[in-house]
Amino acid sequence: LSLSFFPSGLTHESHKKDVEQVYLRCSEGSIEWMYPTGALIVNLRPNTSPASYKHLTVCIKPFKDSAGANIYLEKTGELKLLVRDGDRSPSKVYCFGYDQGGLFIEATPQQDISRKITGFQYELMSKGMASDLHTVSAPCRPCSDTEVLLAVCTNDFVIRGSIQDVTNKAEEQESIIHVGVNKLYRQKSKVFQLTGENGNWRGQIKTPLECGVKPGDGDFLFTGRMHFGEARLGCAPRFKDFQRMYKEAKDKGLNPCEIGPD
Repeated sequence: LSLSFFPSGLTHESHKKDVEQVYLRCSEGSIEWMYPTGALIVNLRPNTSPASYKHLTVCIKPFKDSAGANIYLEKTGELKLLVRDGDRSPSKVYCFGYDQGGLFIEATPQQDISRKITGFQYELMSKGMASDLHTVSAPCRPCSDTEVLLAVCTNDFVIRGSIQDVTNKAEEQESIIHVGVNKLYRQKSKVFQLTGENGNWRGQIKTPLECGVKPGDGDFLFTGRMHFGEARLGCAPRFKDFQRMYKEAKDKGLNPCEIGPD
């Protein structure tokens, strides 16, 4: 879902104090508030049972040039500032429990609102998945055999590949792993694609800078989740180790799903 919202403040001075409401049914999408005046209440109403709401986490990622409004978490009239107008923290993601409240976006006084656009991407996910994505140490520690086998069955992408290069982004506190794909088992989005005349598969995976990923020889099994359109690294054992653990689990009848490990 992509929603662009145009208030009427450009033409009517009285609308500066208006509070508009929008209702979103999609589990992920984006909002652009053009020429913000007054306030905007964003109501997330996913197409799931209300009983499951307590198990959901909401994450928002402001656009790089978002400006013109403060974003608050609102519950029963109390406001908690999430994103201050003008905050330029690159790639920063803000998460909160669905039951902690909704989003209240309030325009800040501007000399020229026609130059301002407030916008962000949003995602709803299970609390367990959100914890995995946003716990800094999680992608850095080795996964257990059980975690690897479960990741193979449940993650958004599973590939066998090698590390071609690593680009470190100090400002964003992230590393970009440039992966050459030898076998594509599954991908939710087209992050890994055929490139070049030789028809080689390539793609990029992001992970926290502090994990210290470096280029190295040999194949790995890369698994992970899609988050705001980017591949985030989960478990990544050496491929020979994955072959061992998969065979051991299969021999015991304990592998949670079938996948060709060769």
